[in-house]
Amino acid sequence: MSIAQNLNNIKSSLPENVTLVAVSKTKPIPDLMEAYAAGQRIFGENKIQEMAEKWEAMPKDIQWHMIGHVQTNKVKFMAQFVGLIHGVDSLKLLEDINKQAQKNNRIIDCLLQIHIAEEETKFGLNEEELDEILTSTAFQEMKNIRIVGLMGMATFTENQDQIKKEFTHLKSIFDEFTIHNSQFTILSMGMSGDYKLAIECGSTMVRIGSSIFGGR
Repeated sequence: MSIAQNLNNIKSSLPENVTLVAVSKTKPIPDLMEAYAAGQRIFGENKIQEMAEKWEAMPKDIQWHMIGHVQTNKVKFMAQFVGLIHGVDSLKLLEDINKQAQKNNRIIDCLLQIHIAEEETKFGLNEEELDEILTSTAFQEMKNIRIVGLMGMATFTENQDQIKKEFTHLKSIFDEFTIHNSQFTILSMGMSGDYKLAIECGSTMVRIGSSIFGGR
């Protein structure tokens, strides 16, 4: 099936309240343009340099999401245009994003990444660290970032019960923190292999790559 057909099949299966991020990392611009022609306007990249090159070359009504781990020294290369940064996992990174957003006279939306997987290799905060950031004076003083929700990645496993447990855990953290943070509207969890389960567990944003563009 073509990229456009894959995209339309996935979109038709998503509830209205769920946003699709087409994960286009490593894919050439013609592939992205095929998805664009089929109506897709949100693309996710995991390398800032590659995202910046695509931003330069492609239509300006696209919203670019940074979905990979962010190195603080690279923030300046995307501060001018990035729509949402998914994987923020430290106060230091927030400070850098705030500083670069200020230089570009922007407010940049961010998601805080929560560690829910059993794998140690995945990044993210625990609940205590999340609370520490949100209640810190340093965070309260940042005027050029807006925390709009949380994101998380489940363990890479075939065990659906474990994935469901991790997604449900993240949803409970999201619900708990939403009470005090009215801007929390996005819960980004679920990828090609597990997005249907993620939606069942309350995800409002899914990051889908291989099911749209094919394998890497």
